[in-house]
Amino acid sequence: QVQLVESGGGSVQSGGSLRLSCAVSGHPTNFYCMGWFRQAPGKEREGVASIDSDGLTMYSDSVKGRFTISQDNAKNTLYLQMNSLKPEDTAMYYCAAALYGCFSYSWSRDFTYTYWGQGTQVTVSS
Repeated sequence: QVQLVESGGGSVQSGGSLRLSCAVSGHPTNFYCMGWFRQAPGKEREGVASIDSDGLTMYSDSVKGRFTISQDNAKNTLYLQMNSLKPEDTAMYYCAAALYGCFSYSWSRDFTYTYWGQGTQVTVSS
């Protein structure tokens, strides 16, 4: 079955960097779209970034210019490079995979994605 396993989370001070990874297995072809989401305590899960099979990327306004999503198809791995981290970036981060494409109106919506990882915690201290 399809598995998405995140890694790379941790604790970092404000202004620091982390790179999250999401290893994908169990799917015969690359997904049309993959994304990163996050959920802070007491808040709804929100879309952070997405990338489609053509390499087109989309970001939430809160992370644009600081985070970079990328993928290595040969390694079946999705990445999220996070720079200039802020305390408000503290959350559980999830990767997700969509069977169909991502669009500007849907990439940040939960229903776009079929498969989800278990999450990795990111904590940013001031």
